[in-house]
Amino acid sequence: MAHYDFYFTRLTYESGDWDVDIRMPSNVLNSLVEYTTLRVDPAERMVALSDPKMLEAPFCYLAGHKLVQFTPSERRNFERYVKGGGFVFVDDCNHDIDGLFAKSFEAELARMFGPKALKKIPNTHPLYSCFFKFDGPPNTAVELNGWGDDLVHEYLRAIEIDGRVRVLYSNKDYGCEWDYDFRNKRWLAVDNTRFAVNIIQYALGA
Repeated sequence: MAHYDFYFTRLTYESGDWDVDIRMPSNVLNSLVEYTTLRVDPAERMVALSDPKMLEAPFCYLAGHKLVQFTPSERRNFERYVKGGGFVFVDDCNHDIDGLFAKSFEAELARMFGPKALKKIPNTHPLYSCFFKFDGPPNTAVELNGWGDDLVHEYLRAIEIDGRVRVLYSNKDYGCEWDYDFRNKRWLAVDNTRFAVNIIQYALGA
């Protein structure tokens, strides 16, 4: 079996709608190949949050629009993975701090890690400079178009353990922003998936 430095794991879960932004992973994987020297598995892997195999992933992605209610096994694996040094990027596809996904997922985080665990991260955080340089989280077109809560979110939130982000949480809907065929990047003045490269490089310990 080929050895990879990185593979993209999408977490499936029994509630809600996890199967969103289908083209995004291949686009992000293309960016890793284009900009880094990582040996990248070109295929997205879908793993149930309840499956212990997710504990082996270097990086996990979880997203959706609808109500999130984890089963006991899903909750157990999520907590074990995060406390064991894993990294989960969670993207609210509603880009709405008062939306169903946001409220229900944040309640799950509070149940697992405590009500004060999820905190804003400063725009000087190493996440924004570990590969490409950003002044903070890049805006998304969906925010600027006034969908969702009609706010441009000027920060991301995270759960940090031992000084490292282990759950990166976005209400900016990056998945939708990056959901296009990677061959269409040539039409962009600046490749908007570069921030995904930062997220993954940070997750891998950059």
